[in-house]
Amino acid sequence: MIEWYNDIRFSQPHFLWLFLTLPIMLAWYFFVLRKKKATINFSQTAPFQFFKPTLKQRLVNMPLVLRLLAVSAIILGLARPQSSSKGRNVSSEGISIVMALDISESMLAEDFKPNRIEAAKSVAIDFVKGRATDQIGLVIFKGESFTSCPITTDHSVLVNLLSKLNSDLIPTPQTAIGEGLATAVARVKDAKTKSKVVILLTDGQNNAGSIAPAMAGEIAKTFGVRVYTIGVGTKGFAPYPMRTPFGIQYQNIPVEIDEDVLQAISKQTDGKYFRATNKKKLQEIYAEIDKMEKTKINVTEFRRYTEEYLPFAVAAAFLLLLEFLLKYLILKSLP
Repeated sequence: MIEWYNDIRFSQPHFLWLFLTLPIMLAWYFFVLRKKKATINFSQTAPFQFFKPTLKQRLVNMPLVLRLLAVSAIILGLARPQSSSKGRNVSSEGISIVMALDISESMLAEDFKPNRIEAAKSVAIDFVKGRATDQIGLVIFKGESFTSCPITTDHSVLVNLLSKLNSDLIPTPQTAIGEGLATAVARVKDAKTKSKVVILLTDGQNNAGSIAPAMAGEIAKTFGVRVYTIGVGTKGFAPYPMRTPFGIQYQNIPVEIDEDVLQAISKQTDGKYFRATNKKKLQEIYAEIDKMEKTKINVTEFRRYTEEYLPFAVAAAFLLLLEFLLKYLILKSLP
């Protein structure tokens, strides 16, 4: 990616000192040349007070103005103005990241505001927006898993899909952590980037699927995929909205996160396990992951100069021609 910045400079700035000759030319005109012009003395000027100056009289000093402008253009041309294009060649050693998000019914618990799944979506969207040069994908899981978005640099599509996530996207109940991780690894393992990462977020225990979390961790290790695991949920019990014939009623449900499994997965893949007990803590966790997985960016700056004296040379020639025509055709005087 190349970014451009434009600037103007003078290659021969010492010629700009010639502008000091302009006041001398002006003084020479008014104090020397004008005194050489013929004059007629009148005893009084009253007879001429009703005469309006003609066009020629109004233009009498115009040749001087044109000469001064022409000399100014010549001086600027001699100073060799150049447009300077400053470029930055920005190359990045991007990172491929797949976010694996648990969308099981327990993610509707409201120990996070407004609930766990909405808090996870909001923080994930902010994370995506802050990593413009990375390829990021999304896998969601419940009783089974599927790829919601393959790894892409079109983050607007990913943000749109994240904003529409809800627990009803997968009808199968329970939580298949192993399958969610295995699907995420399958999506990121063939990426051409140097670093491959999975961020696995869940609030429960693995109780579905045909792939055990430990086996999914081994698969991630085999393909060199680093896994950061996040357990979400407060300590103890969390309020959960239950649908009843009398409407929504809240019931406190126990928070059961298989932290041992999540810690083992992150350890064997050189990742890290985090525990989020509220949305603020979850934001801090993503910020920490963002710092640990920094994209390496190389910036090479260079300049390119273009000569810009030609417009000044053309302007000077035009002004001198205009002065000649005005002085010797329109304002022509008898010897």
